Amino acid sequence: MIVIYLIKLIINLYLIMLFIRVVGSWFPSIAHSTFMRFIAYYTDPYLNIFRKIIPPIGGVLDLSPLLGFFVLQFLEVILIKCFT
Repeated sequence: MIVIYLIKLIINLYLIMLFIRVVGSWFPSIAHSTFMRFIAYYTDPYLNIFRKIIPPIGGVLDLSPLLGFFVLQFLEVILIKCFT
């Protein structure tokens, strides 16, 4: 079905954006590029939800992306089951 395909596409694109955000944060030289600001603009509001639940450990280790990945994949499974 087209709906299932769209759900998978949208969630997978967002997962890729989250991955880029995480990897980009490891490299300060690209962290402030236009592309990374674009990615941060769309991913940080989502990640901030989880940062309230799990604050960064020692101000350095941010585990919110792990929870964000898990929740998105769980949501994908739930939505696909609803439409099949």
